[in-house]
Amino acid sequence: MEVEKVNGGILEKGDITEGETTEQGSVINASGHTDQLTRQYGLVGLTGIAVTVNNAWVVLGSSISVSILSGGISGVIYGLIVAVIYYTFIGLSISEFASSCPSSGGVYHWATIAAGPKWGRVTGFYTGWINFYGWMFGLASLVQVAANAGVQCYATVTPGFSPSAWHVYVAYLIVIWLSTFVVIFSNRLVPYTQKLGLFLVVAGGLVTIIIVAVMPSKHASSDFVWNSFHENNLTGWNDGVAFMVGILNGAFTIGTLDAITHMAEETKNPKKDLPRAIFLYISIGGVYALAFAIVLGYAISDLSVLQGNSNTFPLAGIYHQATGSAAATFALLFIILISSLCCVIGTVLTNCRTYWSLARDQAVPFSNYFSRVSAKLGTPVESTLFVAVIASGIGAIPLGSSVGFSNLTGSFIIITTVSYAIPIVSNVLSGRKRFSPGPFHLKNFGYWINGLTILLIVVFDVFFCFRKYSLARVFSEISLTSGSLRYAV
Repeated sequence: MEVEKVNGGILEKGDITEGETTEQGSVINASGHTDQLTRQYGLVGLTGIAVTVNNAWVVLGSSISVSILSGGISGVIYGLIVAVIYYTFIGLSISEFASSCPSSGGVYHWATIAAGPKWGRVTGFYTGWINFYGWMFGLASLVQVAANAGVQCYATVTPGFSPSAWHVYVAYLIVIWLSTFVVIFSNRLVPYTQKLGLFLVVAGGLVTIIIVAVMPSKHASSDFVWNSFHENNLTGWNDGVAFMVGILNGAFTIGTLDAITHMAEETKNPKKDLPRAIFLYISIGGVYALAFAIVLGYAISDLSVLQGNSNTFPLAGIYHQATGSAAATFALLFIILISSLCCVIGTVLTNCRTYWSLARDQAVPFSNYFSRVSAKLGTPVESTLFVAVIASGIGAIPLGSSVGFSNLTGSFIIITTVSYAIPIVSNVLSGRKRFSPGPFHLKNFGYWINGLTILLIVVFDVFFCFRKYSLARVFSEISLTSGSLRYAV
């Protein structure tokens, strides 16, 4: 098909076609660029990245101390179900783009095309930067999960050890730079790390779910798990608002939808495999996260273990309640640690490919420097190092303000969904005529699905901007504690 040719960040119609070669023998890909990266990912490898980066059940467990405030475990379960449906609609629209024009730039390339020659350049520029920084905050939160899991593993087998912020930050730096070196120096091995991550998320998740389900000597009541939303709504909002605000936790669990689209130019058959991998990850992540939420609900016997400070890993308390064993708790935490390391590797990969794509289209400072790809290593080294440096800086924020860090990383969902909405809105306004149909095409349902997706993004993002606690709860806390209440947006 005829493709759009990139010229200084603007996609223009060219006389080249996808699959043709230049005079130097380089293959032209769907984005109009020559291939510079090795196409080493098939459907299994792509699904491995998607499921591993998402790491849904681990993320759900890691944020349980916050999410349970919005209606208890009932709110967690029902909010997750709504979030999965929400991201399924977004996935339909994103999959259609990926099937038509697979590009490492992802949403910003699609926004540029959809907005047309007049507005394409500025639309794509802002979409790209919005998406990139959303993913940087997402990367920081995932590294923090791995760092907390590592520190808690040590604390579990070391009586008397009390984790502090600097312990977690040291672990954070180890995780981010170890992952960066793997991406740079072992690019050919990265697909295997993601397949390992897929195995750990699936098999490790199954083992964890079974252990947490069968080992507790006493289980919570079904009424607590399924019907205790009102009693456990501690936000100060009425139940309806609290539920809508709490869906953010479910969205954070499942919301890594465009991660693998940035691997398009390293995929053997991206037009077919990208949509397949997107829906496989939503299905696998949704099922495992839901099952894990249910067994956690039945395993909780003392909610006080979830009220630790920002540098603890409250999930460890639930594990210890369920198993009654420090050794078993360590083993379950170790599964989280290893799967999280694989997750961080995949997320560093996603972020560096995003920034490299922006640099390739002259959309970042020093573009010629950051757009380089090492011929020896087969990876954009400079862009990868840039991502690691920025992530290291974000990770230092909890040393001064854990709330500031929570606010930034919590904005991941809002920022990335805004970046999804821009190309979808542009596509609808242009009459859905700027993209040639790929193997996955919404056909006559396109306007309806795109329109509903836009509406859902607007509605949910508005609620996600609400305070976690109502002003009534804020004033109540201030009057009771005479201290400052910390809240996350």
